[in-house]
Amino acid sequence: MPSFEELSNAAYISLETFRKDGSGVKTPVWVAGHQGHLVVITNGTSFKVKRLAANPACRMARCNVSGSQILGDWQQGKCEILPLGPAFDAALAPLRKKYGVQFWLLEAGAWLGRKRSQWVVLQISLNPPA
Repeated sequence: MPSFEELSNAAYISLETFRKDGSGVKTPVWVAGHQGHLVVITNGTSFKVKRLAANPACRMARCNVSGSQILGDWQQGKCEILPLGPAFDAALAPLRKKYGVQFWLLEAGAWLGRKRSQWVVLQISLNPPA
């Protein structure tokens, strides 16, 4: 089972969210550690956000950029959706620091495309082993 440090230091994780029928959907995402949680940035209108609003359970594992190769074991977690606001802004800082120019380009594109207001931060708490 991967540790918090392994997941927060990974370049990408595969985030698996669950449909109403229980089937999982995996998405490769950027991740950073923040105040004992993992944080992920995404568009608030995405289906993963809709699935997490209905069921906050998720699992994650290190992966490659496309998500086609899982590079470690899966870890269970629970996700909270943080909309724009102070907690959102604080959670962006470690993502900005970790991804540097890549994040700057993503953010610039979001501002230019007027999509920045649709962003949410997914704050993930790891479930302790049973």
